[in-house]
Amino acid sequence: MDRTKEIAGFLRSRRARVTPEEAGLPADGRVRRVPGLRRDEVARLAGVSSEYYTRLEQGRALNPSAEVLDAISRALRLDDTEREHLTDLLHSDTRPATRRTPARAQRVRPGLHLMLETLNHVPAFILGRRTDVLASNQLAREVLTDFDALPANRRNLARYYLLDPKARESVGDWERIAAETVAVLRLEAGRYPNDRQLADLVGELMLQAPEFTGWWNDHRVLRRTHGAKHYLHPLVGDLHFSYESFQTPGDSEQTLCVYNVEPNSPTAQSLQVLASWTAPTAPEIPAPDTPRPN
Repeated sequence: MDRTKEIAGFLRSRRARVTPEEAGLPADGRVRRVPGLRRDEVARLAGVSSEYYTRLEQGRALNPSAEVLDAISRALRLDDTEREHLTDLLHSDTRPATRRTPARAQRVRPGLHLMLETLNHVPAFILGRRTDVLASNQLAREVLTDFDALPANRRNLARYYLLDPKARESVGDWERIAAETVAVLRLEAGRYPNDRQLADLVGELMLQAPEFTGWWNDHRVLRRTHGAKHYLHPLVGDLHFSYESFQTPGDSEQTLCVYNVEPNSPTAQSLQVLASWTAPTAPEIPAPDTPRPN
């Protein structure tokens, strides 16, 4: 990832969405050739020189102070996730090596596998870096796709949403969900600019998913916390979920995702039916031999 281009693209996209009227700036009579704020207007709002902000946007003024970051974040109306992303981009050289380049493999500890099986009444799964699906329970594999049946290096939620033709048919509001997933990858790319596996995934999605490049170039970033999901299952029809995401204790790079349902709702009843159809059958125990008469 070219950090200079990433910084420029992100800051330009953020100032383009803020109008002078929203920022409280008076009209100056100048013709605007681009949407949103000019560089000098962002500088004025942030209380820095126009020259300094220009160097910052061009990637030539790295590692700004927390006060400058706060001022620019306020001027551009960044939310907490966007501010974190900007900090990652501008301070990547000072991040610990573990933040710049992730470890090669992630493992889910046995206790979390047990938790997934305990949550057997709703879909639940654990995501790692790059939206890799590290573990999933039976209902998650049934509602989304059978990740366990895929090669280990193909078990990825972004790849499923953007490249699996069945996802476009079964995921309600597919365009919104897919675009949000791209924004999650954008945030990840800022945290780990040297992650070769992430770069390979982005390259694959650019080549194979027609919508990906446009969403990627929006520079939107997102951290999933909670929301609504809708799926259309071929056997039981519409399924509506309220999902919650949690960082797993002891590993901030693993996220537990649980698709909750309202008790006694149509979705809860459909999941009961689905679970009964897909439950593994117990092995048949042969009857003891009948004693033969002498």
